[in-house]
Amino acid sequence: MSILSVGSVALDSVRTPYGSAESVVGGSAVFFTAAATLFHPVQVVGVVGEDYPLHELDFLLSRGADLSGIERCAGESFFWSGRYSSDLSTRDTLETRLGVFANFEPKIPESFRSARIVFLGNIDPMLQLNVLDQVKNPDIVACDTMNYWIEGSREVLIKLLKRVRILIINDEEVRQLADNSNLLKAARWVQDQGPEMVVVKKGEHGAILFADDWLFSVPAFPLEKVFDPTGAGDAFAGGFLGYLAKADSLSSGDLRRAMVCGSVIGSYAVEQFSIRGLIDLSAEEINRRLLEFREMTAFETHVLSEDHV
Repeated sequence: MSILSVGSVALDSVRTPYGSAESVVGGSAVFFTAAATLFHPVQVVGVVGEDYPLHELDFLLSRGADLSGIERCAGESFFWSGRYSSDLSTRDTLETRLGVFANFEPKIPESFRSARIVFLGNIDPMLQLNVLDQVKNPDIVACDTMNYWIEGSREVLIKLLKRVRILIINDEEVRQLADNSNLLKAARWVQDQGPEMVVVKKGEHGAILFADDWLFSVPAFPLEKVFDPTGAGDAFAGGFLGYLAKADSLSSGDLRRAMVCGSVIGSYAVEQFSIRGLIDLSAEEINRRLLEFREMTAFETHVLSEDHV
């Protein structure tokens, strides 16, 4: 299964209790691709300005990524600056400059239009719909969104959901979208709008996959230090969809394994600033953490007799 990723390609300046990073590569398409290419090649569509250091993404080429869909335009790249709280649970945006991203109109190259998996990063729902009008009957359309679009473009977003197979969203956003504080009911409401599956990201508490008649909860991998949570959700999505592309399957077992892979890749992403934790990540390191994950979550079930109830 080929993967197409459409989203932001940005520069980030981040401050956390563990340090800071200035004007480092980021954006939804970058984090997603850095994660997904650990399992499967990705075709990328985005836009950057004259100031963007595209050479810093050259390592993705060796993994089979195709970056020819990234357009370079006159002007500055999308820039975001933020500061995280002491426990990394909240962040304040210090500065946002849209730059060339303000006029971003995704142009999907002809060679990308037959992708079997399409990931729509966190961009305007109108642009996400525009992408779907350009591609040719993908098997899986997965998308992300955020509070801003839920509040300001709700009608368009609901229209988009009818064409989406997997919605990847955080717990606050799914409650807002469904106008229901109960997570299970909120996810089921979203499924009624079109998506076959909903993946709810819960940050340090892991993620939950809601399917037709079953769900699967995966914890976050416990870490001693989290240096930079920026892009963790996109890295999770990349690990999740990258594994599904490699498996070429949507079986219950592969969906569960994909969720664990997403959590594992997300855990490596947050251990360093920007995408540094994903650049030299080896299959051996991924497999080791997958085995640790299995040991951490596996248990045997002993059914209690009526005498013990």
